Amino acid sequence: MARRALILVEGSPTGNGLLYVQAAQRLGLHPIILSADPGQYDCLAAERIEAIRVDTDSLDALIHECSRLRASYDIAGITCAKESVCATVAELCRHFDLPGPNPAYIERCCDKFAQRQLLAEAGVPIPAYRLAANAADVESSAAEIGLPVILKPAVGNGSSGVRLCRNVDELTAHTTYLLGGKHIWRSSARILVEEFAQGPHYFVHTMGNEVVGIEAADFAPPPHFVFREGIFPAPLTDDEHQRIADVSLSCLQALGLGWGPANIEFRWTRRGPIVIEVNPRLGGGPQPVQLAYGVDLVTEHIKLVIGDEWDVRKTLSHIAAWRSLLPDRDGILDWIGGDSLASAIPGVAEVKLHVEPKTPIVRRGDYRDSMGYVIAVSPSRARSEAILQRAVDLIDWSITPFPTLGE
Repeated sequence: MARRALILVEGSPTGNGLLYVQAAQRLGLHPIILSADPGQYDCLAAERIEAIRVDTDSLDALIHECSRLRASYDIAGITCAKESVCATVAELCRHFDLPGPNPAYIERCCDKFAQRQLLAEAGVPIPAYRLAANAADVESSAAEIGLPVILKPAVGNGSSGVRLCRNVDELTAHTTYLLGGKHIWRSSARILVEEFAQGPHYFVHTMGNEVVGIEAADFAPPPHFVFREGIFPAPLTDDEHQRIADVSLSCLQALGLGWGPANIEFRWTRRGPIVIEVNPRLGGGPQPVQLAYGVDLVTEHIKLVIGDEWDVRKTLSHIAAWRSLLPDRDGILDWIGGDSLASAIPGVAEVKLHVEPKTPIVRRGDYRDSMGYVIAVSPSRARSEAILQRAVDLIDWSITPFPTLGE
């Protein structure tokens, strides 16, 4: 009898990809990664995870490879851990008659302008926005909305290319960056110009049509939006929780996302909860949900993908707090340490480093800036935060700045 396999189209060497591989193995599945760059999964080589090179932007190439694999495996399901291929994977599932979301709905959700239009039509509270194709459009749109504004690519994720522009000089500089050939576009160059919705930041974890939980998060200093720390579940009143949950379900309905996971970002403003973005995938770090609620979102997603029964009912009632390890300068990482000491502290659930000594550190103002993270968990928020701080204080590093011109 052929071995049951889970096809993972692109993962993330430092993110959810590894979690999907490990969850698949626990479910008795053989994980196979299809990637345009299998070399990035060297971290899985010791576990003998099969990674195959294929053009993951090409539906035809993926169909061909999956058809070839079907000769040796019983493909139980196909999924991904990377937003850029979500729509393609949905098409792939449809081709092989496997469980998956509606490809058209995923496609339009990944286009932030189309997403904004659908949410606005449904009466979902969102920031003011305009679509710009050139510098003149950006300038006029910002003038209409009023500074400060946020500029972001209409298609993209992980905060890549997203910047707060507080004045005309910053607006001009970031427009030049986006349109001048430095930013790598996944589609045609279209810029979303948005009102800067100010207030505490939250993101909602959903599965199917269920709100699993709400997380509070904070960013490193502007102008970029790099996550620095968070806590799950968010410290909200019952009324605040209900309002965010209700708007989240309205988002799912407006965008047709009633299948699989989604991650919805909010700001709580003077107008109440405002939707910043809806992502048709799991959030970047599902571990706090599992530690606090006992709900393994990755495993439950895989169960859904292979047609098994899934369950996101909470079995625990703890508080998980996390901190991202962010560099304060660019340069060469001389050393980083203290992770073993931090891991030994009671209540520390995980310490993960993404970088090795002698690695060049270049801050890009997005998710790639993180050098690692620490997660702590306990029955109370104060205790979890105290444990987290104690652990983070034990981790240190040294970065030698790059030589300046003339040195």
